[in-house]
Amino acid sequence: MAGTDFDAEIRTLNATMKTIGQVLDLDAMRTEIADLSEQVGSPDLWDDQENAQRVTGRLSTLNGELERFTSLTDRIDDLEIMVEMATEEGDEESLADAQIELDRIKKSAESLEIRTLLNGEYDAREALISIRAGAGGVDAADFAETLMRMYIRWAEQHKYGVDVFETSYAEEAGLKSATFAIRAPYAYGTLSVEAGTHRLVRISPFDNQGRRQTSFAAVEVVPVLEQTDEITIPDEEIRVDVYRSGGPGGQSVNTTDSAVRLTHIPTGTVVSCQNEKSQLQNKASAMVVLKAKLLARKKAEEKAHLDEMRGDVQASWGDQMRNYVLNPYQVVKDLRTGYESGNPSSVFDGDLDPFLEAGIRWRRGAEKAEAAN
Repeated sequence: MAGTDFDAEIRTLNATMKTIGQVLDLDAMRTEIADLSEQVGSPDLWDDQENAQRVTGRLSTLNGELERFTSLTDRIDDLEIMVEMATEEGDEESLADAQIELDRIKKSAESLEIRTLLNGEYDAREALISIRAGAGGVDAADFAETLMRMYIRWAEQHKYGVDVFETSYAEEAGLKSATFAIRAPYAYGTLSVEAGTHRLVRISPFDNQGRRQTSFAAVEVVPVLEQTDEITIPDEEIRVDVYRSGGPGGQSVNTTDSAVRLTHIPTGTVVSCQNEKSQLQNKASAMVVLKAKLLARKKAEEKAHLDEMRGDVQASWGDQMRNYVLNPYQVVKDLRTGYESGNPSSVFDGDLDPFLEAGIRWRRGAEKAEAAN
């Protein structure tokens, strides 16, 4: 344990927590918690269910963030006392325990620091994810379904809610496309780094000659909008089609035409929803998805215009962002950050946090470099 300078490590942790506290603006957070708590105590809160859900959800989020910060601060204080006592008594076993706790605290502080990097306009929103099979035939469809499972498992590990809006199954296996929401604060800011083209290389289980196959899937991540967001779509710009929901192998999910497909005529944007039981519910859910996609399209067009004015020749490069290689070796590598894992099974099972954290740090670095030019 002689190799660890606990005093220096604890000073660094305290400085990091001070910076995080300033970014989180703890005083403003406590003020908002008090205001929301007062609203929750109002007897007529649930007269407006949507507002009640917003208030209670926001209060739960803020309380969780404050608890996470104060809990970590308390652990650092406890560590300092533990090290002081162990050093005075020459207790090597306690110092070994202190080293373990120090490593855990440093990891928790790094994760909390990532939260401070999510300060974009829509970063605090829930995430709406669309996955579409690309080139590669049935392998691509199977890959799309694997990616959907990967994100859902990640959400489950963090105890985040998931709402599936639409799944379009391929004929032989897998998915043509799927759209689902991950219901958690900062889900959009966290998962937006997953947007782009994902590439899989493996021995195809669908090839009777056992040949290696490369396939692709596209991932789109947009923020879930709130009622206050200004996105107005005239009725005449939307075509509404209804149809009967279907599952794998053509199995009927409903016996009525409850599924809804919306087409935004000016842009050609198409969204579908078949998760709800009624046509009206599906139409309302599909409208949420459509508005989110149109907002993302608007932001992308604005950014492309700015990039064009800046002469940014790299704006159209690098859509492919991650490789999943299962043969002839096994590795998952992010092409932007360079982060990689030699355990694809774990990644496909939802172990995404290291990739997400690396992606968020990479994005912040890219934003700073762009601002400096």
